[in-house]
Amino acid sequence: MSKHLKVLERAGLVTRGRSAQRRPAHLRAAPLVDVSAWLEHYRRFYEGSLDRLGEHLAQLQTPAAHPPTDPQGS
Repeated sequence: MSKHLKVLERAGLVTRGRSAQRRPAHLRAAPLVDVSAWLEHYRRFYEGSLDRLGEHLAQLQTPAAHPPTDPQGS
């Protein structure tokens, strides 16, 4: 558990104090707002890209998209 808290502390998401024998940890949620906004931009970008890819693949799978070819060229 302490390793996880150290990682979160280095990331600035947790602050730790000292109270006698205890080391209370406090969540700092404000930095998560910045991360969420940054991720939202990329989420929209990748969702749009994946939607376009799905549409392209669906077109490739329809018979009208690939008319049968005559292997003898006639």
